[in-house]
Amino acid sequence: MTEPVAYLNKYLDDSTNITRHKPINNQLLSSSPLYTVEQLHPRVKMTQAEFDEFKSIKGLTASVFTAINLITKTVNYKQLRIYSGIENGFNNIDWQNSFAYAFINFSYDNPEETIEIVPDMKWFVRSKEKYQPDMDQGISESGYLYLTQGDIYSVEYHEMTTFKDEATQFNTEDEAKLWTTPDTEAVQLPVEGE
Repeated sequence: MTEPVAYLNKYLDDSTNITRHKPINNQLLSSSPLYTVEQLHPRVKMTQAEFDEFKSIKGLTASVFTAINLITKTVNYKQLRIYSGIENGFNNIDWQNSFAYAFINFSYDNPEETIEIVPDMKWFVRSKEKYQPDMDQGISESGYLYLTQGDIYSVEYHEMTTFKDEATQFNTEDEAKLWTTPDTEAVQLPVEGE
């Protein structure tokens, strides 16, 4: 947790003051944190793909209203449409508020002041335990086994793979849990990396 930016201090003589640091004083009755830097200057979380689309919209218009209309009325902004909830058939007011805050306060010189790039997270079905290489079982690497699904020559298949980048990605935990077995679990992991 980030340290508070300011403290409200109450003293035994009923006086109060606000300080940047928590005071050490015999007369101090209580010292309550007022807010943190994150609360004072919140950052909107976006994946890199969302941020790339955000920057392209920012380059097209200075109006928040026009920007949100572009996202909701066109199919050009797939990542932001998913982020906004438009793809799921509802309009998310919290997303609109976050988007408007980021759009109004965004600076190309200091994007990290308003935007925090977070990993793209998806749900995967993987083995509960790590496996060791076993050529007889077709496992060539150690680690977790991940569910992969596909369709070859119009025949649907489901199998386990040691490669997360080949695994089936689910948008929700409920979707992933439909595919679990007693030996597997639904886990949320970054799409990129380990």
